[in-house]
Amino acid sequence: MKKLILFLFTVVLISQSYFAQELALVVEDNMGGFINKSGELVIPTKYKRAESFSEGYAAVSEDGKIWGLINTKGEWVIEPQYAKIKKFNSGFVLVFKDEKWSYVDASNQVLETPVSEKYFDFNDGVAFYKVENKLGLIGTNGKVVLEPTYDAIKPFNNGHAKVRNNEKWGIIDTKGKVIVGLNYDGIGEYSKVGIWAKIGTTLGVISNNEFYKNTEINKIEGFKFNQALTYARKDKLWGFVNAKAEWVIQPRFKRVKAFRNGFAPALENKLWGYINEKGEMAITDKYKDAEVFGDKGLAPVKQKKLWGFIDASGVMKIDESYEITAKGFSMFSKNNIKGFHNGLARVSFKKKWGFINENGEVLGGKWWQKAELFSK
Repeated sequence: MKKLILFLFTVVLISQSYFAQELALVVEDNMGGFINKSGELVIPTKYKRAESFSEGYAAVSEDGKIWGLINTKGEWVIEPQYAKIKKFNSGFVLVFKDEKWSYVDASNQVLETPVSEKYFDFNDGVAFYKVENKLGLIGTNGKVVLEPTYDAIKPFNNGHAKVRNNEKWGIIDTKGKVIVGLNYDGIGEYSKVGIWAKIGTTLGVISNNEFYKNTEINKIEGFKFNQALTYARKDKLWGFVNAKAEWVIQPRFKRVKAFRNGFAPALENKLWGYINEKGEMAITDKYKDAEVFGDKGLAPVKQKKLWGFIDASGVMKIDESYEITAKGFSMFSKNNIKGFHNGLARVSFKKKWGFINENGEVLGGKWWQKAELFSK
């Protein structure tokens, strides 16, 4: 009965977090707080250390040493008591106290598990556990989902993870079911379009459980944003292949980036432009650098030192006034999406950080020492 109550409580917490507002971690005078999408500071900058929200909760520390968990109202749901605390995920958070790691929920109830060695974060409803150098999976009920089976399991991404045994790679789902057999010497992240893979030195794409090889390819990337094409290299030049590893755009570019919204940044000579899915230079190559299109149909570009944003016609919609790369952000390095994301772009102006909308207006009219992406 106790476990059932704990499970139901966890379901309630997850459903509440689904409807939580998006907040962004900001730093002013070396202290962290949180703003909403109107730019209002809804949780004051009073934390010496803080992490972004995840599933409605954020790990914070007022003294920089002892951590607790707050909700989106800034209320303590777990009072400060832990030496270390990870990101809340799948209804649980990994905490460290008295030289011991544990999983707790948002009511600070400990989840009983068979874990006896290294602890791993929950992700997509499962967590790794290790026994004698083999990895398996446990679920949010603390029960074993997959007995220790693999030499390596990579983090789950959209419900799938790469696994390795005896130097061969494959892919499993969160139930431990093998989706792609362990037949490959290298493999990419799961995508419903296709997955790059390698047998020996031959690269290709797995699609519909079949491996399509292309002996001309010496490097290949994953199908980002679930686009129909991905980029691959022949000798020293890049082109694009489909899910059967067939060249759709012949390799002629020095550098390329992923397709999105029908365009891909491409460097053919000395400057970047954007090609369409026929390989035609649809937006003139005149940029020192260029990134993929994001939300609002805008893409970051720069012709000199600073970045602006163009639309699909190549018209500069937001002047080149900003930096977009969060260099030297120790707590922010894992969250460095460039360009528009969920309606806003994180940018830097005169060494301060903030957010702009598609009209170039600064969110809340304020710049911060640092700013994380919005999350909930």
